[in-house]
Formats: sequence, structure tokens, C-alpha cells
Amino acid sequence: MPPPANAGRAPGPPDGGWGWVVVFGAFVSIGFAYAFPKGIAIFYKEIQDFFGTSYSEIAWVSSIMLATTYGAGFGLALNLQPSVIIIGKYFLKRRPIANGLAMAGSPVMLCTLAPLNQFLFDNFGWRGSFLILGAILLNCCVAGALFRPIKAATASVKTLKEEVTKDAMEMNSPMNVPVEIKMEEEGGKDCCEKINQYLDFSLFKHRGFLIYLIGNVLMFLGFFAPIVFLAPYAKHIGIDEYSSAFLLSILAIVDMIARPTTGIIANSKWVRPRIQYFFSFSIAFNGTCHLLCPLASNYMGLVVYSIFFGLAFGMVCAMLFETLMDLVGAARFTSAVGLVTIAECCTILLGPPIGGTLIDTFGDYKYMFIKCGAVMVLAGTFLFIMNYYNYHTLAKEEKERKAKEEDSKSVRTENKGRNNWDKETIQDGPELEPLKEELEGLKKEVNGTNEV
Repeated sequence: MPPPANAGRAPGPPDGGWGWVVVFGAFVSIGFAYAFPKGIAIFYKEIQDFFGTSYSEIAWVSSIMLATTYGAGFGLALNLQPSVIIIGKYFLKRRPIANGLAMAGSPVMLCTLAPLNQFLFDNFGWRGSFLILGAILLNCCVAGALFRPIKAATASVKTLKEEVTKDAMEMNSPMNVPVEIKMEEEGGKDCCEKINQYLDFSLFKHRGFLIYLIGNVLMFLGFFAPIVFLAPYAKHIGIDEYSSAFLLSILAIVDMIARPTTGIIANSKWVRPRIQYFFSFSIAFNGTCHLLCPLASNYMGLVVYSIFFGLAFGMVCAMLFETLMDLVGAARFTSAVGLVTIAECCTILLGPPIGGTLIDTFGDYKYMFIKCGAVMVLAGTFLFIMNYYNYHTLAKEEKERKAKEEDSKSVRTENKGRNNWDKETIQDGPELEPLKEELEGLKKEVNGTNEV
């Protein structure tokens, strides 16, 4: 008996059920992955004074954390990437909403960590605070335990092999040979082929993927530096420690609302077909907020900036991975995430230190905000223009494909009609009788049966 047609296949995304528990686990895991490197900015001023370092040197703390989170396979990277990938396994139709809810973990955790870190510093110092925060991070183990893989729809390969072999022996047929050959071929794959299973380098031939990659690599030069230096900037202009930490809480509260809201909007029938444009606008809007930040010269001005920054930041983060999956599809998303995060880690690593160097050089934070804003506006503009080109090219290619199909269909119809006409013309009739008799005579002559 042959194996079922769906043998070895995994079922489709359930779009609910245990998937919402997975979203909660991703909410916690992503929250710590993103919020921890940002939240420790509360300690920067004190660490800087303790070690006598510059702004560019202290900025390496968060930038190295964020870069390894994106580009390595240890530490907070084990929080971020599995959480992002597992959502694509459980959701399809509701995927933008699920991504928005999961990514909302970052502002929720940041909203909590910002005042908590200031409280811990006042009571335990920055060294004791790090020990306590490390213990809190262990809760990610519980969140990761909720990530259950979706089971295969049928039996394992080994079971299927045994069944096929048994049936083949009963029928006295070597039907088990292809299975053996297949298993040997799989076992003989070299290292490069195995690597290609996890990192699909053919994505570098994918036009939409390349556009996304270039735009995001550029964007991350200015993405994290403003949030890293927001609290130190507030302290620099004379605002007290708790009020400076509260700016991060304001940003996080707005971000918390913006992410799921953006997910709902992105899932609508008006936005989802052109979600890349929405993503491009969000990046440009984020950059515009940074360009206007130097106009905020007092605490209320920084509060207004934090509100708009939180809105723009939440919009970008909610669609950061959804837009990638929209371009490459769920099947290639795992490889795409790996390749993108490896490429992005370079600019993530350099972004905050470059901002710190500008602060050290000019003695003013405004040049750091202007640099970040200009880079992000440029990235958003690039993505908008190139996505327009991509959509236009895809529509043109689809139109040409349909035209070729129509031409091929018309040729097949014409050939079919010609064949039918030929059949009709050779039907028996009085005008064809002499030709028919001559053909019959030739056949008999060839067969040696011609009568005299």
C-alpha cells in the first residue's frame, strides 16, 4: 500500500489555539531581548564617571549587546530569533496581528525596566543591579518552554520506510530500493549543502529581499542610538535621574500601544497588499522625529519627542519582520531572518558608537540626533522608491506571463482546430473514391498480394 499523499508534510498554520500561548512566550522573550540593552542606558552616566570613559566608549556596551543579539547564536540572540520564527509557523492570516502583539513585549519590558533600574541603582549600585537583572532574565527559560513545534501530519520517515519495505516484499518487488537510495544520498550530503539548508543563499538573487536588506542595513545606523542616549541627554541638560528614566517609560508606553495597533492596521485589506509602503513611511517618520529633537530644549519638549518617537519606533518594530515574510514567504523566512540579522549586526554595532563620537567631538547631542534622523529618512525614501519599482516590475512580469500563457493557449487551440479540420477532410466521400482505390492498390502491391 503506498504512503498517503500528505506523508511527511506539516499541517498549515492553525492561526490560533496554542498559537496565542506561543505569542505570549514570544512577548516575554522578545521583550527582554530588546529592552535589556536599552534599559541599561540608565547606568551609563554612573559607569562613565566610574571608569572615566567617553560617550563613544560607553556606547559600545549597548551596541555590542544589540549586534550579538542580531548576528550571533548565543545570549539574547537565543531569545529573539526563535521567537520571531515560531510565530510564522503558527500564524498566516493573523500573522501581522500576532507579530504586533509579540513585538509589544519590548516596550512593556522597557517601561518596567527603566524605573526599576533606577531603583536598583539607588539601592544596590550598578554592580548589584546587574546581578539582579541577570536573575530576572532567567524567566526567558519559561517563555521558551512554551514554543512547541507543530507536529507532522503523518508518521515519521523511518515508519514510512518500514511500511513501504514490507509492502514491497509481499508483492515480491524491489520497491524499497528508491527509499534506500534516497536515505544514502541524504547521508552523503557535504557540509556546504547542509549549511545551505539553513541559510538559503539563493535569496541574494531575490530582488525584493535585496531591497529590504539594503534599506534595513542603512536604517540601523540610526535606529538604536537615539533611544540609547535619550536618558543621558536628559541628565546632560540638568533633568533629574528619575525624570530622565521616566522619558523611557513614556516612550515605552506609547510604543506598547503602537505595536499591536500597527499590526491591526497592517492586517487590513487596504494596507496588507502594499505593506512595504507603510513600512517605508514608518522609517521616514521615525527619522523626522530625530531631526526635530534638537528643538526640544526643556523637559516638556523631550516628553513630546518621546511620545512621537515611541509611536514611530513601535510602527517600525511591528512591521520589521512581517515585511520580510511578505517578500520571501514563510518557507524561506527562517533563512532570510538569519541572513538579514547577520548583515544588520555590523551597522547595529557601529550606530551608537558613531553617535557617541559625534557627542564627544562637538560637545552637543543635537548632531547625533541629526545624523540618525538623516540616515533614517534616507533609508525610508530608498525603500519607498525601490519598493515602487519592485511592485511595478512584478506587475509587468505577471502581465507578460499571462500574455505568454494566452498565446500558448491560442496556439494549442489553433493546432487542435487544424487537426480536427484535417480529420474531416479525409472522411469518406465520392470525390475521394479514386484516391482511396489507388491507396488500397499500393498497399496490396507492397504486401505482395496484388492481383493481375
